Amino acid sequence: MSSSKKVVEIFSDGACSGNPGPGGWGTLLRYDGHVRELSGYEAQTTNNRMELLGAIAGLEALRRPCRVRLTTDSQYVKKGITEWIDGWVRRGWKNSQKKDVANRDLWERLLELSRRHEVEWHWVRGHTGHPENERCDELAREAIQKARGL
Repeated sequence: MSSSKKVVEIFSDGACSGNPGPGGWGTLLRYDGHVRELSGYEAQTTNNRMELLGAIAGLEALRRPCRVRLTTDSQYVKKGITEWIDGWVRRGWKNSQKKDVANRDLWERLLELSRRHEVEWHWVRGHTGHPENERCDELAREAIQKARGL
């Protein structure tokens, strides 16, 4: 990674009440001692879409190219962007079963954003006390509750 770019940590998570169902995502960005929290909601979605949107929102919040350490508890996001996406692109956005890749719209956004930055992808097991992951989960669930008026 280039040392001239600032290093930003991004933590993201998604949640769904039912799958599909109402969903939310939460993202925490940390840079030089500053923390920024973001969250969002969709009325009818899936957990995988919310996981992707959490990562996308974190990267979209960056104003200039950065070195990023992005941590997710989603194997779908981590493996998708680091292992599977090159094959999907090569096969015209078909998976290994020759079917259309689910959530292609979000994968294309994530791929474009990941090319703009120098991203290190990290996975943590969810709901195991990882402070930033737990906070992102809270943000995602709060977004669902707030949107439902609860």
